[in-house]
Amino acid sequence: FLQLKKLDQAVSAAHTFFVANPQHLQMREDIEKYRRMSGVKLHNFRDLEAIPHWEAYEAGMQHYNADEYPQAAARLEESLTEALSALEECRALCEGPWEDEDEDEEEEYMQPGLYEAIAAHYIQVLKCRQQCVLDIATKPGRISPAEDFIPSHLDLLQFSYDQAGNQTLAAECAASYLLFYPMDEPMLEKMKEYHAELGEDTHVTARENIRHYIQRSLMEKKLIYYAVEHLGGTFNDPDLWTPDELIPDNLKEKHREDQEKQKRGTLDAEDREKRGPLPFEGIAVTMDSSQMNGTQRVVFDRVLTESECKDLLRLTKVRPGSSGEGYRSRRSPHTPHERFEGLTVLKAVQLAQNGDVDWRDVKLFLQASEKSRKIIQSYFTPGKKLHFSFTHLVCRTAVDEEQEGRMDLSHPVHADNCLLDPEGQECWKEPPAYVYRDYSGILYLNDDFEGGDLFFTEVDSVTVTAKVHPKCGRLVAFSSGKENPHGVQAVNQGRRCAVALWYTHSKEHAEQERVKAEELVEQRAVEQDWPDGEERQGAVHNGRSSSELRVRSSRARPTSQAHKPGSEGTQRPKELRTRDEF
Repeated sequence: FLQLKKLDQAVSAAHTFFVANPQHLQMREDIEKYRRMSGVKLHNFRDLEAIPHWEAYEAGMQHYNADEYPQAAARLEESLTEALSALEECRALCEGPWEDEDEDEEEEYMQPGLYEAIAAHYIQVLKCRQQCVLDIATKPGRISPAEDFIPSHLDLLQFSYDQAGNQTLAAECAASYLLFYPMDEPMLEKMKEYHAELGEDTHVTARENIRHYIQRSLMEKKLIYYAVEHLGGTFNDPDLWTPDELIPDNLKEKHREDQEKQKRGTLDAEDREKRGPLPFEGIAVTMDSSQMNGTQRVVFDRVLTESECKDLLRLTKVRPGSSGEGYRSRRSPHTPHERFEGLTVLKAVQLAQNGDVDWRDVKLFLQASEKSRKIIQSYFTPGKKLHFSFTHLVCRTAVDEEQEGRMDLSHPVHADNCLLDPEGQECWKEPPAYVYRDYSGILYLNDDFEGGDLFFTEVDSVTVTAKVHPKCGRLVAFSSGKENPHGVQAVNQGRRCAVALWYTHSKEHAEQERVKAEELVEQRAVEQDWPDGEERQGAVHNGRSSSELRVRSSRARPTSQAHKPGSEGTQRPKELRTRDEF
């Protein structure tokens, strides 16, 4: 369409593709180009495959967040109606012939006899119908569904009608919501207020379609749980509102265990905020979680000395030599106003092998990152090992002639192991996000530049909760999930360099490039009989010794995910980002 000069059709086609494939970098760049074209209007960005209830829901949420409550109520009502209609279509598609399930489950269900076969088929249909609520609650381009999709509509509608002054409809929505959560105290309080305002004689009733929806769902759940209890199999209940008394007694124990496990995980996270001594002397905790207005985040200072920072920065100054490789510069994937450069530990070792960099600087790179790992592990997860997921020495350089009128960020707001969805106030832990990453760190090497501060936000990606200014030897560490969305302010002048670090508890996802790099360093130490005394004095004081760099014979299993600059990708719905830099 673009080549045919049909710009409006090209824009709508690109937008439609990007909605379903938000991780596609080229399409994101094309969308940004279209936005800057004078002939393109806002209405050209339309989704040709839009799902009616999601289109209405997103429009309703925009009005809701703008405090435009009458308009929000109208679009959310439309969304609820369309969602229930889509649910019926999905349920109808569950009817049909028996579909073979995996062999293990089939063995559990398919007992000899006609009646058993009929029961198994019927239970399959019921389970399919129950899962339909997840289908309609899954946003296009996403894998994970929105939680409590139907009840949340009623909650939003109750508040919208209340703010718009329509107490009758607000009370109706509140009564309907209480069908899902009859013990919800805030909603019960609101119902008391509505009865007082409307008069005790006013009969407030829940919506009949919602009542029918719940009754039918509960009936199906009873049949499914009965089948699971007496015929075997499993059932993953898609609803959070299912009453506990509906679950058979012999299945409640597992349900309680899961809840206790989740509770213990929460307590463990809170307990990890109370730390013991750090593994190295001289390191200071400059800011903890409370000072940074969040959870699982901390700032350490004096992790490196000034001389160590200068030595590491030498690795960023090498240019292509006899090896044909060096610390190459390219345009940042996030902004046209900066250049981006990156160096992995394995590439650093290869440069040393070719004589382009000093071996001692490479060893310092390994030692500094290992020291950071030990600090973060001891602070956040004492007794539970963190493995390297990816290690990257990165620099961002402001393009001098392109800073005037700049409004963008050096790195947009994102989370490190999930796809940030600010409009939905959610972070989806699903591919292409690196869901196995547990903790993140940034070890800064300099501060002779303008801008480039790290900042944390709420899930809305707008409300800033904390800022950190880089300087030599400063290590910022935080958990990689939705509790720590972060971004980098524009680098307006100079060059900002840091070692970006990601860690995982999963040995299967350990960084294989690092294993190879350590093997090569150890091999050279053996071949050269490199004495410890040859190392520069003070290199990462209290850091990892040469013996600690020895690679054990047992290696982590290789992963299917290659770790290399530019391949580390995760994104949020509106902004694709690579994960290989901060």
